[in-house]
Amino acid sequence: MSETRTLMTAKEMARTLERLASEIIERRGEEGPLVLVGIQRRGVDLARRLKALLDARLAAPTLFGMLDINLYRDDWSNLGISPTISSTDIPANIEGATLILVDDVLYSGRTTRAALEAILDFGRPRRVELLVLIDRGHRELPIQADYVGKRVNTAIHERVDVLVSERDEQDKVLLRAKA
Repeated sequence: MSETRTLMTAKEMARTLERLASEIIERRGEEGPLVLVGIQRRGVDLARRLKALLDARLAAPTLFGMLDINLYRDDWSNLGISPTISSTDIPANIEGATLILVDDVLYSGRTTRAALEAILDFGRPRRVELLVLIDRGHRELPIQADYVGKRVNTAIHERVDVLVSERDEQDKVLLRAKA
């Protein structure tokens, strides 16, 4: 029997996203175009929520995009299966913009590396920042998030599952032992 622990409730997730939106505004103010790009899948859902929070507070609308990084992964050929391809939709012009990559969990850093490589196929933003709901450590690459919802100390044999109502009918972050 595997043990499951709740790291964040729906209410805590909502408060965390509010805080992250405030941090974005504090750091960058009203500067230039802001583009939120969610990494498929749950990063897209979190980016949409952040966009709504930012649009309610900023004079200029925040641009939104979604990014599928599967073809940029450095490990998909080792997985023994073909990658499932989701949609990518990047705002037409990211040149010179501040782009914030949004993901649910930061772990090894490989997803972020793939996302950075994929973004460059669409142009050269002025700056790219990383926002994650959960940073669980165990980096394999020298990557760190600019905005972190919660840092969690995990063991290698554990996994963090972010559930979002858009896909999972509930909002919750769970820590589980890997099966």
